[in-house]
Amino acid sequence: ELARKITADLKNHYKVLYDQQGSIGKRYYRQDEAGTPFGITVDYQSLDDQTVTLRHRDSQKQDRVLIAALVDKIGVEIQNWS
Repeated sequence: ELARKITADLKNHYKVLYDQQGSIGKRYYRQDEAGTPFGITVDYQSLDDQTVTLRHRDSQKQDRVLIAALVDKIGVEIQNWS
């Protein structure tokens, strides 16, 4: 499964939590409450074009990001955070 592979890859670089319980809105809410800075959503489009949605907790901005560029994109976002 693509989501599990992405999770395993990201765990080599960042602290990662895999969550598939409930609706996407409930997942976003739980992660916002926990203080998770970024959420990554794998959907049907991900299978077609190898992109995921990267959601920023503070702004709730969402970007489509190539899976191959995800580790670097998160790194850039962390550097720009402060």
